[in-house]
Amino acid sequence: MRRRRGKDLEDALLGAAWAELTERGYAAFTLEAVANRAGTSTPVIYRRWANKALMVEAAIAHASSQRVVEVPDTGTLRGDLIAVLRAANASRTDLLVATVILLDGYFADTGTNPDQLREYVLAGRRSAAEEIVQRAVRRGEVDASLLEPRLVSLPFDLFRHEVLMTLRPVSDEAIERIVDGIAVPLLTRQA
Repeated sequence: MRRRRGKDLEDALLGAAWAELTERGYAAFTLEAVANRAGTSTPVIYRRWANKALMVEAAIAHASSQRVVEVPDTGTLRGDLIAVLRAANASRTDLLVATVILLDGYFADTGTNPDQLREYVLAGRRSAAEEIVQRAVRRGEVDASLLEPRLVSLPFDLFRHEVLMTLRPVSDEAIERIVDGIAVPLLTRQA
């Protein structure tokens, strides 16, 4: 067996941690099981992460970084929202389910909530929602004076709610209803 170092070792550890988390959940997650799966030892893990919760956070951030959804530019607010929600549907649904179903013990242990974990994973990056709405403002589709953060995140919040209530990808029909029936009318309303 070759000795891994640096990014190769970290990728192997985080991949093993994600696999353990999705197969066993937070309650049964152990650093020893991660080490075994990655073909290394627990001291190697402890040199990078002091405890289970920190490793789980890193594994979720790593899994998220592997599923980056490119923010489309279709030329319209409606088109951008539908395209990005479909892309998220295809690549990120498992992350949403994992954060709620598999991490209840994590939130209890750390005293945090899914929104705080989301902020950690985003690491200061602008969300797709903000980018799409700002583009719509520049195109004149949206009046910036009517915007507030909850309105900007609304289509994505409704999408997440749908995933978490059904534990499966959102249908194209539901995505279109979120966009056409709720998000676009509210975002494009006149003052």
